[in-house]
Amino acid sequence: MMRRALAVLCLLTSPAFAQDAWPSRPIVMFGGFPNGSGVDVYQRRLAEPLGRALGVPVVVDNRTGAGGNIASDLVAKARPDGYTLLFATAGTHAINATLYRSMPFDPFRDVTHIALLGDVPNILIVAPDKRPNLRSCADVLTAARARPGALNYASTGNGASTHLAAAQFAAAAGIDVVHVPFRGQPFAMTALLSGDVDFFFNQVGPAMGPIQQGQVRGLAVTTPSRVAALPDVPTVAEACGLPGFQSTTWYGIVGPPGMPAPIADRLNAEILKIIDAPEFQRWLVDSQGIAPPTTRTREEFRAVHERDIASWATVIQRSGARVD
Repeated sequence: MMRRALAVLCLLTSPAFAQDAWPSRPIVMFGGFPNGSGVDVYQRRLAEPLGRALGVPVVVDNRTGAGGNIASDLVAKARPDGYTLLFATAGTHAINATLYRSMPFDPFRDVTHIALLGDVPNILIVAPDKRPNLRSCADVLTAARARPGALNYASTGNGASTHLAAAQFAAAAGIDVVHVPFRGQPFAMTALLSGDVDFFFNQVGPAMGPIQQGQVRGLAVTTPSRVAALPDVPTVAEACGLPGFQSTTWYGIVGPPGMPAPIADRLNAEILKIIDAPEFQRWLVDSQGIAPPTTRTREEFRAVHERDIASWATVIQRSGARVD
């Protein structure tokens, strides 16, 4: 009788039994960027069907600041029980690894890799009513070369992908332009529309609405080939005469380090099912300009992350961007 009781107790406390009980309460998906940003739009679109698939609510909680490091640090130090997730980006977990002189967490080791969500392009945009002379990428280059240091550009923060795409562009074209960082995409877009800045390498998703409404003009995308959602917008390589130019980032879901593999594997499977659904794919491609992920496994995500830290380190060193 005693042996049977001990056997039952061991079963109840075993990892397999604990996994069977997951999830039994809401899951929080943290993000590091403001409401209305490309990250925020995607994570809210993903959270609802993920909650349905898991049978519990998935709550979005944005903790902004420090280039996404506040939210990332919070998740890095959370319990690895499957109830705390992070909507990570190449910015928060590859760019920041070199950009910041010191970090409160390790961007590579202090995560459990769960699923890549897609490749995110940027697009060179201008406000046509404020800068009617900038009708093409060639016009931007001509204006910049005529008056070195006179043109300026917005970004969503020092070292953000929107900054580094512009820094790569300036370096490749050999132009001198001034960086004006803002705290998030909505503020940078407002500055562009008000004429406070000349151009902006925004992410395609948040730029789609203003482009369709005629508020901004898309001049070039940072991908190797044209974006399906904007087939008439050429690439930077095409429009700017910069062969081989490319600047894209990724979105992904990670958790705290040490998450049980069965939980991380279940999350990977459910997230990929959602992304693979035709309706979700249409939204992703047509309204966000994001290429669906070709990297499927958690191990492949880890390898992409590791390679990206090294490749972005080179870009950051060339740009001179640094955050103390």
